[in-house]
Amino acid sequence: MLALSAGGRKLKSVLCLGAHCDDIEIGCGASVLRLVQDNPGLHVTWVVLSSDSARAKEATRAAEVFLNGTQSKTIKLGSFRDSYFPYTGAEIKDYIQALRNETEPDLILTHYRGDAHQDHRLVSELTRNAFRDHFILEYEIPKYDGDLNAPNFFIPVERDLCAYKVDTIYDCFASQQGRSWFTKETFWAILRLRGIESNSASGYAEGFYAHKCVY
Repeated sequence: MLALSAGGRKLKSVLCLGAHCDDIEIGCGASVLRLVQDNPGLHVTWVVLSSDSARAKEATRAAEVFLNGTQSKTIKLGSFRDSYFPYTGAEIKDYIQALRNETEPDLILTHYRGDAHQDHRLVSELTRNAFRDHFILEYEIPKYDGDLNAPNFFIPVERDLCAYKVDTIYDCFASQQGRSWFTKETFWAILRLRGIESNSASGYAEGFYAHKCVY
């Protein structure tokens, strides 16, 4: 699974980028769990660009849970204003460019370029701009806007890891539990749908968009 580098060597470093607290967990949490499981010695850089004091505590707790088992990890929480990313694009571009100067990941997990949320789209665009020669998979987040598309890259995930993902998201992000879409059923539904589409042996998967792949 995921022999993404030439020669099939194990991944050494992964960069996860999310605009908001819980984006990474919802979009690719099960895949992160599998990557950690399948790649001993993995280092993960986990970056959330927008948070406040209350949500930062939730995000830190969730990141620690998802990254348990990594050899090393770096968790960064920014404070850019939620829903205003396009209007502070220069500052966010500088922030992501600084990440480029600090990291050399084997794999980057970031937002889908076709996401209806303006913050998500900008993070995707700036990630691809800064990391031009890297393998990037763009994750999806179900939402009211109805912007789900047809992924062209899938990571099958066993049911126990899916359950771990779903339970951790719901338990860690108590501030979001009042939202109508923030339910365990929502998270299970997309995992099952992508599992069907990819003919996953477990019945579950996460879908991604790979714009360009070179072996």
